[in-house]
Amino acid sequence: MPIKIADSLPARAVLESENIFVMTERRAITQDIRPLRIALLNLMPLKITTETQILRCLSNTPLQIEIDLVQTETYKSTHTPEDHLLTFYKTFNDIRHNRYDGFIITGAPVELMDFEQVDYWDELVEIMEWTKTHVHSTLHICWGAQAGLYHHYHVPKYVLPEKMSGIFEHRVLVPTERLLRGFNDVFFAPHSRHTEVRASDITKHPELRLLSVSDEAGVYIVEARNGRQIFVLGHSEYDRDTLKQEYFRDLSRGLEPQIPRHYFPNDDPTQEPKVTWRSHGQLLYTNWLNYYVYQTTPYDLSTEQAFDDPFEDFEK
Repeated sequence: MPIKIADSLPARAVLESENIFVMTERRAITQDIRPLRIALLNLMPLKITTETQILRCLSNTPLQIEIDLVQTETYKSTHTPEDHLLTFYKTFNDIRHNRYDGFIITGAPVELMDFEQVDYWDELVEIMEWTKTHVHSTLHICWGAQAGLYHHYHVPKYVLPEKMSGIFEHRVLVPTERLLRGFNDVFFAPHSRHTEVRASDITKHPELRLLSVSDEAGVYIVEARNGRQIFVLGHSEYDRDTLKQEYFRDLSRGLEPQIPRHYFPNDDPTQEPKVTWRSHGQLLYTNWLNYYVYQTTPYDLSTEQAFDDPFEDFEK
């Protein structure tokens, strides 16, 4: 089944070239079903790249999904064409009265700053509070996950001695958890960050559950026990060459970055990286959409009562 997007969104051509079933707004309005309403708060500077990566992960399910792309109002991206933002993106003020089945908060290249120093922090706090009453399940990614854990549960972040960059082996800690259904006991996922959260801080909160960790990269997936919030500390949506582009970008800036670990064959940046994480990334998004959104979201999103305690009868 398709993912529903705007007719002229640039990601459409990329996704269609990969045989991913997308449906334009014009075609979708002729169907008599309710699509899932998902909003993507895109905090990354290269918004077209990020939206394409995440739309790709959302697309491989038997569900029709309606996407709202959202940007902050207190900070405007300088790396994305203005006409793209004006055409396809909304602000929080545009959507604050909407209700959504799912909401995604991306990472952002601001992790070395204190949360409160980020230009749009107050706006993000307002959005995160709003998700508790207007969104069925919220997926937080990388810095977005750190921000969500800090705001909702006061979990701190810690600066790493060097950037955590590469493809790392992870372990499943709760095999019976629906979010991890179909995962191998050991799987791979990309990380690209300068800070971390620690398992010892997560386990202090009985309402949080640690689902997956890496011996090298640390905490990976955390879930609020009611299923309303998911925190993913890596980048399962990354393309084959995303870490490669980041590495050579940092080299060109004179930052002397470490070669991303377990990424280039023989740690040789002249060789093409091999994709070892794509199936896991796809399954993570599919499981979230299926078990945490589609199977439990109310059909009628128009009433506040629909979000009072949506996971009360959801068997974990």
